[in-house]
Amino acid sequence: MRLDRIYTRGGDAGQTSLGDGDRIAKHHVRVRAIGDVDETNSVIGVALLHIQEEPLRVFLTRIQNDLFDLGADLCRPEKEGAGEARLRITAKQVADLEERIDHYNETLAPLTSFILPGGSAAASYIHLARAVARRAERSMTELAASAPVNSEACKYINRLSDLFFVLARHLNMRGATDVLWHPGQNR
Repeated sequence: MRLDRIYTRGGDAGQTSLGDGDRIAKHHVRVRAIGDVDETNSVIGVALLHIQEEPLRVFLTRIQNDLFDLGADLCRPEKEGAGEARLRITAKQVADLEERIDHYNETLAPLTSFILPGGSAAASYIHLARAVARRAERSMTELAASAPVNSEACKYINRLSDLFFVLARHLNMRGATDVLWHPGQNR
């Protein structure tokens, strides 16, 4: 891929091109879903500024690449009878997230309360990534209600927010410095 020009003026009237060349409104739910995935990716980039653990940094960078795959998946709508091979999120990518969730979760202190987003800077940004990933999931499921969406892509974004929850706890000294919710504390 080579981009010689950043601006094309093609979106000046409020439309954008999808990966298959179709033009849609920039406020379309598909574009919103792609944007929410991109925002999730950006929050990971900020979180990486606060994470020193090299294996986790490598893994989060891998997730950033997967999120570009997810954006590519969303920007090329599934069409009936289209035999062309397209970049799609796969069951293997979902299984990889599940494996990591299990790996990190087994080292965590058991939950005794809901937790508030916070703790360390790294954990706080991963909590933010979790919240944005949940928004991306809502946009993707809204899109799936009216157009075909790769079911593995929907599974991936769902698992990703679960992974972020576990990673935030991992970054809070394996749950030891989680910020606990105290129901009704300020009544």
